[in-house]
Amino acid sequence: MSKLRSLAEAIAAVPDGSTIMVGGFGSPGTPFSLIDELIRQGKRDLVIIKNDANQDGYGVSRLVQAGAVRKLITTHVGLSGAVQKAFNARTLEIEFASQGLFAERIRCAGVGLPAFLTDIELPAELCQDRAVVEYRGQRLFVEPALKADFALITGHVADSQGNLRHHGAALNFTTLMAMAADCVVAEIYEMLPTALSPNDIHTAGIFVHRLVQVQREASHEYEAIQR
Repeated sequence: MSKLRSLAEAIAAVPDGSTIMVGGFGSPGTPFSLIDELIRQGKRDLVIIKNDANQDGYGVSRLVQAGAVRKLITTHVGLSGAVQKAFNARTLEIEFASQGLFAERIRCAGVGLPAFLTDIELPAELCQDRAVVEYRGQRLFVEPALKADFALITGHVADSQGNLRHHGAALNFTTLMAMAADCVVAEIYEMLPTALSPNDIHTAGIFVHRLVQVQREASHEYEAIQR
C-alpha cells in the first residue's frame, strides 16, 4: 500500500492538542511545507518539540505567531522574536533543555525507556521540578523521555517503502524523532523508482507512515538564508 499522501490529507489527521516533534537543525531539515499546512488548517493547542524555533518568518516561529502553539520544548529560541514575544506575554510556555539532553530524551522514547539518569546540572530556573536520586553514592538527575503523537520530518530522497536519505545537517534529530513518535509524516523532495540501497538509508521506512512530496521552489523558506 502506498505511503504517499497529499499535503492536506496528511495534516488533516493531526488533531488539535497534539504533541508534535519537528525535525531540523535551524532551517536544514525543517519540514516547512508541513508546518505551513498546520497553519493553513488552523491547528491549535499544539505542543511542539524542536531543537530550535527557527527565525522570524520561518517554520516554528510562524506557527507560534499564528497562535497554534501552547508549549514549545526546545534548546534555543534566540532567532525568533515572535517566540520571545509570546513567551514574555505568557501566551506560550517554553521548556528548555540542553542540546545533548534533548537528543537523549528523544532517543530514550524511541527505544522504550521512560527516563535516564545524568550528573549534568542545570540552572534552577530551567528545571524546578527535576527529580533527584542517589545511586551508588552519587547524586543524579532524572531526565524523562520525550515522546510525541506525531513527528514531522524531511527526506531528501525516499523510496516507496518510506526509507529516507537526508542531506547534511538535515539529518540532525530526524531519525531519533522518527523512532519516538506514534505517527511519522515525511515531506520528501525526490521519490526513487527503485529501493534505496541499505547503505544509503538514514531513516528506515518501518518508522515512516506517510510521505508527502513537495516542491521546495514553492516557498522562500527553503532558500539559503542571508544574514
